[in-house]
Amino acid sequence: MKTLRNAELGQTVTVVKLHGSGAVKRRIMDMGVTKGTEIFVRKVAPLGDPVEVNIRGYELSLRKEDAEMVEIA
Repeated sequence: MKTLRNAELGQTVTVVKLHGSGAVKRRIMDMGVTKGTEIFVRKVAPLGDPVEVNIRGYELSLRKEDAEMVEIA
């Protein structure tokens, strides 16, 4: 399974599925990360945390744990 955490810098990916449950999954969905959404990977911090992406016209930073929950294609 390929996740947003493993995405390459400068790559545009599509969300396939969100893993997890409860408040954490709801928070990620509220940020606009939903099935079928395109995400452009802008920056990855030296230790991989956080990952900065462009989604739906705005910039978003996700922690490693949250990025792992986003399955991509």
